[in-house]
Amino acid sequence: MSAVSSLQLDALAARLAEYLTVPLEASGRHVHLSRAHVEALFGPGYRLNRVRELSQPGQFVCAERLTLAGPKGEIPNVVVLGPERKESQVEISLTDAVALGVHPPVRLSGDLDGTPGITLRHGDRTLTLDRGLLVARRHIHMTPADARRFGVENGQAVRLRTFTSRAVIFTGVDVRVSDQFATAVHLDYDEANACGFQKGDRAMILPGSSSPPQE
Repeated sequence: MSAVSSLQLDALAARLAEYLTVPLEASGRHVHLSRAHVEALFGPGYRLNRVRELSQPGQFVCAERLTLAGPKGEIPNVVVLGPERKESQVEISLTDAVALGVHPPVRLSGDLDGTPGITLRHGDRTLTLDRGLLVARRHIHMTPADARRFGVENGQAVRLRTFTSRAVIFTGVDVRVSDQFATAVHLDYDEANACGFQKGDRAMILPGSSSPPQE
């Protein structure tokens, strides 16, 4: 076999592996703010400053940082993500929850009914949310085309095998399908560290559905 054909086979194998898998991403603690809460924390008329784009279309990292304050402790330098939302939301890990002394449910983003609040601080400005604190359930953002390719539907829960340094099989991974998404798995830092995630790692959706874990 010639060196050229060997390289071609390697490239084909790499493309096939990419076709059969989905990219993994680690999502750290962050805050989404409403217009009213942006102004409460940063001043009337204040606009969030975009720093860089995220993988999901239209989503971006802001220059602004906040401190989360709970009954037991504080976590400083927590990033704000844009754009502004209709209702503020704070996403943390279960490890963060222990440090703060709070007990948020594990929920999909936007499912805020019954969630506890949290105190946000920026300089001498303080804002206490009545609700909006959660631990994000692991999920896959997926385009409609990729959903058809993998044979999954919006709202389905699947099993996911990671190709990471400490490979694991995650169950109860929610599929979220939209033409506004880019395909990617979102794990929080607890989950990412548990499986030894490194940037560029990927995972495979396993045959058969999986019921989501009970809270």
